[in-house]
Amino acid sequence: MKALISSVEPRETGYRVAQVEQDENIFLVSSELFWIDCNSDVVADVFWYDPITQMIQPIPEPEQLFVPKQPTS
Repeated sequence: MKALISSVEPRETGYRVAQVEQDENIFLVSSELFWIDCNSDVVADVFWYDPITQMIQPIPEPEQLFVPKQPTS
């Protein structure tokens, strides 16, 4: 599998995973994009690429805030 990384679309502290394809389906891209190997569980826009570690990671889930129920009169 290959992930298409967009270096002009920041995500977390890295870049957006714009597309995921089988190796045989990759195509030439502009200089702002590049392909890297990835696991089969990687999903575009659900994962991001960290250029420091050169790893693809899931985007963290937002923290759920606890909001106490308000009393009703």
